[in-house]
This record gives sequence, C-alpha cells and structure tokens, in this order.
Amino acid sequence: MVEAVAVLDVGKTHAKLTLVDHEGRVLATRMRANAAPMHDGRPTLDAERIETWAIDALKAVAEAAHIVAIAPVGHGAAAALVAGDRLAAPVMDYEAAPPGEIARAYDAERDPFALTGSPRLPLGLNLGQQLYWQESLCPDAWPAQAQALLWPQYWAWRFSGERAAEVSSLGCHTDLWRPHAGGYAPLAERRGWADRFPPIQAAGAVLGTLRADVAAEAGLPRDCQVLCGVHDSNASLFAARAFPETFRRPFSLISTGTWFVTFQSGGGAQRLDPARDVLVNVDVEGHPVPSTRFMGGREYAEILGDGIGARPTLETAASVIEAGVRTHPAFAPGGPFPGARGTVVGAPGTLSRRASLASLHLALMSDVELDLVGAEGPVVIEGRFADDPVFPAALAALRTDRPVYACPGGSDAVAFGAARLFWPALHPPQPLHLIEPAPFDLAAYAHAWRAAAHAETLTPLT
Repeated sequence: MVEAVAVLDVGKTHAKLTLVDHEGRVLATRMRANAAPMHDGRPTLDAERIETWAIDALKAVAEAAHIVAIAPVGHGAAAALVAGDRLAAPVMDYEAAPPGEIARAYDAERDPFALTGSPRLPLGLNLGQQLYWQESLCPDAWPAQAQALLWPQYWAWRFSGERAAEVSSLGCHTDLWRPHAGGYAPLAERRGWADRFPPIQAAGAVLGTLRADVAAEAGLPRDCQVLCGVHDSNASLFAARAFPETFRRPFSLISTGTWFVTFQSGGGAQRLDPARDVLVNVDVEGHPVPSTRFMGGREYAEILGDGIGARPTLETAASVIEAGVRTHPAFAPGGPFPGARGTVVGAPGTLSRRASLASLHLALMSDVELDLVGAEGPVVIEGRFADDPVFPAALAALRTDRPVYACPGGSDAVAFGAARLFWPALHPPQPLHLIEPAPFDLAAYAHAWRAAAHAETLTPLT
C-alpha cells in the first residue's frame, strides 16, 4: 500500500484533511465548515467538535493509504491554554473584540514594530492581546498554571500527547517574537508568558507517535508519527519554494483564501509600513519574511452579496472596466487601506459582472500588496483563487514586468508544503502554470482606483 502523510489543516472557516503520497499527489480529502460557538458573549474556536471530526475523517481515509505521519497546520492568531490533559479555557477566536480598557492597556504594553515586525491589528489578530485579555478572564489559570499551545501545536498535542512551540506561528503578527534577532519579545518576557510556552521545535520535527486511543479510534497504525506542525500560509510558502522557477531565488507568493497573504521570499531590504497591515512573518527555518495581507475571501463575498457562486469571465470583466464600474476598498477590517469604507461605484448589472468586479478588486488589492513588500522576482499565486478566471489574468496584466504563475492544484499547496516537512525532497507533481495577461488595458482603471483609495489613507502609496 502506498505511504501518505495526513495533513490536518485547521483554518478559520474550514478544517481539511488531505492525504499526500511520496510523489506529491493528493489521494483523498475531507472537509468541514467550522463553527464559532459563543462563550460569555465571545466567539471561540470549536476545538472539541473539530477533534471529533478529524478522527472520523482519518478513519474514513485510513484504507486509502498507509498513513505514516500526521502534519498539523493551523491559522495564525490562535493559542489554546491547556492545563494537564484539558483546555483551561475556551480557545479564543481572533474575531472576539476585547473591551476598550483592555485594548488601551495593552497598547501601552506592546513593543515597537521595529523589534517585533508585528503591526497593531484590529480585534484579536495580535495574539499578545488575546493573552493579555486572558489574564483577566481566567486569572487562576493564565499564566499561573496553564501552558499556551499555538494552534498547529495544539493539534500535534491532541494526537501525540507531546507539547511544543514553533516559530512560524510565534512569528505571525503575535507581538511575541523578534523575527530578526530570534527569541521572545520583551512583552512576552515581562508578562511571564515566554515561560508558559513549551520548548521550540522545528515545524518538521517528529514530536512522537500517535496516542494509542486515537490510533485505535481512527484505525491507524500505532507507529504513525506526529509532526510539530506549521502556520498555514508558511506551509504554502514552503511548497512554493520547491518549484524550479522559485528555488533559491527571490519571488513573491500570494496565498489566497479567507486571507490573502503576500510574502516576499528573498530579495533586498524593504521599508515596511505597519499602518498598512504589513508585517514580518517567520518561515519554517526561522528567517524573517516581509508580508502583507487582507481578508480577500471575505471582501470577495461582500462584493458578491447574493451572487455567491456566480462565475466571473474575462468578457464581463472587460465590460465592467469599459463601464467604469469599480470598487472602493475596503470591505473587511485591516488590510492596506485602514479606515476606508468599502463601496461599489456604479451599477455592476448581472451577477457575472458583479463576480468579475470582485475578481478585479482582488487583483487591484494584490497589486498594491506586492508594492508594499517590495516585490522582486516572479509572482506565484496559490489557494482557491488561483483558478479564478479573472483574478490571476488581471494581476498578470498589472504586472507585465514579471511572470505570474499559478500553483497546480489550487488549494492543495498547503497540504503539499506540510507533506514536504516530512519528505523534504518531495517534488511538485505538476509544474507551475504561467498566467496569460488579461486581454484588456487596466492601466487607466487601476490608476483611478488607486487614486480614490489613497485619498482616504494616512500614507499615500506610490
């Protein structure tokens, strides 16, 4: 029977289990939508039901391959407080907004952006603010007794019984890490939090084998190994580095989904603007990576409204441009245009035209994001919008000075990158797809869009 790595990707809106074999092929997938159960008026992460689903999903695919390892992947800005063998508190959702007095007190505690590479973000997107709030929500547990497990490592613990921390999640706009110097930030040291994280392990480190009860319930071999795990966008970055066009050379990656995260891998030094949701991520090797992001999936849905499922086309995109219909960002918190209110200027008309408008919006936003990280080298798009009929082609039309590629398999880059942690020599099963630029001129449209958007921002973009 073929060997496979089971990648458990616990994202913000969905959880996904993917089997990847030693040739990089996807053998099976299972997916569920995640809920956000309320606790004392705050949204939380649905840890208990996700775990039940994950074990059932493993059982469902157990006969498809010999599963030799489980690689946990998780979104950023999430940590579980654990004591003994249980959760010490519900896992906080980063969309939980703290009281004003908590946010103001936390602002006085934060270290400067130059040290942490972490901008001040809305809601609970700075993990440090969540931990600060937890001090008052559960003072008997945190930080006095509980340990903090970052979201991927929480799942590694649930499956192996072993605890660890890992730098790609620690360095994901948490306010807790120093990406250039390495090590915990002064905030984490002062508050005593640094001592409440387990020892740091590499993302691909084997923490142990599958717990006996989980192995029995899922029908998996007891010697199945459990990896430490990785931040989801960094799994995509690790995958993108495996292609000949990007191997050991500067390139930009746009990871698409609920969040659009743009990384600049390699290249010269950049001047980063934290007011634009620009930050320094940390890759699986502990190296700083200039990054920026916005909630592209959510903005797309907001623009589409009741038209979810409508298909954009290059023809309808051309008609939208000709009619002068455009967006004005932004439709979700954060991103490169803080304080701006998203609107649609003009009447899109049909649902297909509205979908094309939403795809054009993603291309225009991503074009700005590439400028913000000092894009150098080819651009690679991965995730569920890599196969969009308009977004990649429109971005290629905006970036005619460099090739734009789409990852094969669309949303499987995260799974491939996580499987590479176990099999570092793993080669992509398919080559990158070179994107043909859209057959229309976007220059004047993009210039007008930027001019209107920049009018509401604090720092003009060039």
